[in-house]
Amino acid sequence: MSDTSPPPKTIPRTKSVRREASEIVLAASMIELGSRLQVLQIETSLSRDRLVRLYREIKEVSPPKGLLPFSVDWYMTWLPNIHSSAFHGIHRNIVEQTPSRGAQALVDSYRLYRELAKDSSGDNGEPVLSFTRAWMLLRYFDSDMVQLSSCTQCGGTFVTHVHSLRHDYVCGLCRPPPRAGKTLARSLRKKGY
Repeated sequence: MSDTSPPPKTIPRTKSVRREASEIVLAASMIELGSRLQVLQIETSLSRDRLVRLYREIKEVSPPKGLLPFSVDWYMTWLPNIHSSAFHGIHRNIVEQTPSRGAQALVDSYRLYRELAKDSSGDNGEPVLSFTRAWMLLRYFDSDMVQLSSCTQCGGTFVTHVHSLRHDYVCGLCRPPPRAGKTLARSLRKKGY
């Protein structure tokens, strides 16, 4: 006797509710830290419409339009280089010392960076390194567009162009540009320090 019964039906695989909830929490954290919509689309599997609704709910405005910042040279200027280098050090330690990985490590690192950088914020109260620029910096490292170089004077590691030919690198802290700190001093005077 042959078995003529139909094969058992397979249950269609659906999205895990737990995974979707954790992605919503992650996306909400990223939005609160200032993430752009394009970053959210790359770092989560949530639909664009869902991310736009979440963004509007949290920020009470539509997400900004436009391209993401893409210039590696921005990270090489004096103050952005110091902040980018500090952020990268924080991120490296978070990844090495905690179970946090991927986008969650970025969120954890950026929160710590913001806490540490709040006294050196610009005139608008925002940190020098935005969340999106921090995300781009990590992508530049992954793409081998930037590297860390050690300062020959202080020994600190700083973000530099990849394959820099300078073996005598001196960081912006050891050799600041002539007008370095003028904006910061003006900002601190406005805050009453």
